[in-house]
Amino acid sequence: MSLTDRTTGRGAGNGAPGSITSIPLTNLDPDVAQASIGDLVKNATSQMSTLVRAEVELAKAEVTGEVKKGLQGSIFFILAGTILLFSTFFAFFFLGELLSEWLPRWAAFLIVFAVQVLAAALFGFLGYLRVRKIRAPKKTIDSVKEMSTLLPGSDAAGSDTGRHALR
Repeated sequence: MSLTDRTTGRGAGNGAPGSITSIPLTNLDPDVAQASIGDLVKNATSQMSTLVRAEVELAKAEVTGEVKKGLQGSIFFILAGTILLFSTFFAFFFLGELLSEWLPRWAAFLIVFAVQVLAAALFGFLGYLRVRKIRAPKKTIDSVKEMSTLLPGSDAAGSDTGRHALR
């Protein structure tokens, strides 16, 4: 899909509320040949900034649409999980009644209860082990720090080589 298709709403944007319909770029000065380098740089920077903002808005609109679809679909998974959770009561009741054929009824239901407590303890312990391994996203943090040094106006980019490159 070309930039024109993505930004005019044809294709993925489909004119839905919140979709990007155009990139509001300004026209270049008609007499570009007589414009100073500063004016050209200012114009290019302004248009690049507008383009980046439009691309960010496009990404937001696309991600928002996909997240909405995912949330709507996840409602069915939540309903299925809720029904399954409530049906486990009947499965454990069946297991208790089945064991009561060979054991006293109180012993059968005590065994079922003990199995449930042990399963809950096991899954709780496994969850604790998994959560304990969570760490900060070091690669992302390093990447953001590196990117911030490349941006104009940051301390590292303000060195002599970066500051005097346009002179």
